[in-house]
Amino acid sequence: MRFQWLVGAAAFALLGSPAFAQDKAGGQVAESFEREIKKVVQGNFLIGLPKDYEKETTKRFPLIIFLHGSGERGSDIEIVKKHGPPKLIAAGKDMPFIVVSPQCPSNEGWSVDMLNGMYKHITKKYRVDKERVYLTGLSMGGFGTWAWAIDSPGKFAAIAPICGGGDPKKVEAIKGMPTWVFHGGKDNAVPIQRDQEMVDALKALGSDVKFTIYPEAGHDSWTETYDNPELYTWFLKHTRKAKEKEKSE
Repeated sequence: MRFQWLVGAAAFALLGSPAFAQDKAGGQVAESFEREIKKVVQGNFLIGLPKDYEKETTKRFPLIIFLHGSGERGSDIEIVKKHGPPKLIAAGKDMPFIVVSPQCPSNEGWSVDMLNGMYKHITKKYRVDKERVYLTGLSMGGFGTWAWAIDSPGKFAAIAPICGGGDPKKVEAIKGMPTWVFHGGKDNAVPIQRDQEMVDALKALGSDVKFTIYPEAGHDSWTETYDNPELYTWFLKHTRKAKEKEKSE
C-alpha cells in the first residue's frame, strides 16, 4: 500500500527591527526569520489487519509498527516479509494487532518525516487505538526505533529496538516509556555496546527498561525475539502515558 502526506515545519521567530535596517549600511546586524515550509512525503507499507477487524466495526485495535533492516530497502514491498511480524503474518499467524511495516527506499535511512506522515495516514484511515501503539525494528530498524521514539515519544505506548543504537544523550525524551531492548552477545555487525549505552543512559534516569542479551547470537537477535509470544503480551500490558498525548497529535 502506498501513502502520500503533506507535512509542515516552522523555523525560528523573527529577530531584528526597522531600526536595525538603518545601521546596515557599512556594517552588519543579526537577524533570523520564520516561514512555514511544506513538503510531500510518500512511501509504501504492508498492513495486516486482525481477522475480526471487519466484524467488529466499532472496535479500535492496537497497532505495531515494524521497521526492517537495511537488506529490505528498495521498491519491492514483498521483501519486507523476510523478517519480523510481516514474516509471521505471511506464514499464517493471526495477531491481535494492526501490523504496519513500511519500506525504506534504497540507499536511504529511516526518515522521521516519512514515518510521521505514515502514522497520520494510518491513524486516519484505520481504526487504531492510539493508546496502544507499539514500535519495534531490527538493525537499521533498531536505530530507527530509537530515533523515532526520541523524536515523537507521545505516539508510542512501548518500544522494542533490536540490535540497534542511538544517541544516549537524547534518551531523556523517552525516560518514561516502557522499553525492551534485544541484542546478540556475538553481534559483529552492530556492536552490543550501541544498545548497552542506550540502556545504561535510561537506567541512570530511573527508566522502565529491560535488556535481553542472547549470549551466543550474532547479528540475528530478531528471529528468537519475534517468535516469542512474551514480546506481544508485554506490549499489550502498556498504554500511552497520559502526559505525552498532547505532544503527539
